[in-house]
Amino acid sequence: MDREKGTYSVQAVVKAFDLLETLATEDSNPTVPVLAKGLDLSRNKVFRLLATLEDKGLIERDKVNGTYKLGLYAFEMAQHILKSASLIRLAHPIMEELAHKHDEAIYITVMNDDEVLFLDMVDTFQQIKTIPLVGRRFPFFTNAAGKAIKAMSPPDLFDKFSKRRANKIGIADMHQLESELNEIRLKGVAVDFGGLGEGICAVAVAIKDYTGKVVGALTMLAPSFRMFQERLDQEVIPSMLEGAIALSRKFGYAKMAA
Repeated sequence: MDREKGTYSVQAVVKAFDLLETLATEDSNPTVPVLAKGLDLSRNKVFRLLATLEDKGLIERDKVNGTYKLGLYAFEMAQHILKSASLIRLAHPIMEELAHKHDEAIYITVMNDDEVLFLDMVDTFQQIKTIPLVGRRFPFFTNAAGKAIKAMSPPDLFDKFSKRRANKIGIADMHQLESELNEIRLKGVAVDFGGLGEGICAVAVAIKDYTGKVVGALTMLAPSFRMFQERLDQEVIPSMLEGAIALSRKFGYAKMAA
């Protein structure tokens, strides 16, 4: 639905962004009076905005001189945005190649906390296809993309995770999941049927950067009836692994065998 810019703007949110922008462009760290004057707001309103943003880690206050600056979380958010943009830019040509070769939907997926986010897609021209999942999130242990990323990440991270959060997020059988991740680690590919919905097959391969860190996964989604075992073994899986090698090399990872 089309709308005029600003029609549904929430003024408190707009002012909060104005405040963050001011802090990002200021050479010196301003005080409440300076910010109030620059934003044309009362000192009380500015103080409340600052307190909220400070609670979220987006800004930091110097308790000695009462000045404010951007917080570490603001920089972390910026890094995530830049990484996502870079990942999409580098991945898209390979995604297009795979989608054209197999005529199935290809996604780039990333891990966000304990969930997989479907970041970008190149769609198929098939009449029967899965629903688009761009922007959707799923618990990592429910689908091939999440399992591929987790399996190829350092095991110690999974060990820490398992102790803290397994019961909380609904992992029923930790030993079974660990066994499945070990198998994925050996094969280099994750395949599931029904993890993202009835009748959906997913094939995922992890992408690494120059440090060996997993940055995401190439993921193919297709109706299960088209993904018979012979096609998976002879066409899809080898092609997806090749795509993972090519994309990882774009990120400077040079240890994957051709």
